[in-house]
Amino acid sequence: MKLYAIKDILKKKAARIANTKNAGKKGGEASYYESRTKDELYQKAKEINIDGRSNMNKQELIDALRNN
Repeated sequence: MKLYAIKDILKKKAARIANTKNAGKKGGEASYYESRTKDELYQKAKEINIDGRSNMNKQELIDALRNN
């Protein structure tokens, strides 16, 4: 597996862990996705290369970020 592919997998895993509904309860510093703007969610989705992000509404971006 190429290094860039491994880095991409690790970024996605970190995003899933940091943004679970109870992340703040465990001492995490990430804010809830629901409290972020659609643009902030879009930028995060762009950062981890979620396909179809430009056509997603806020809830779809949240779901994609949590399940990616």
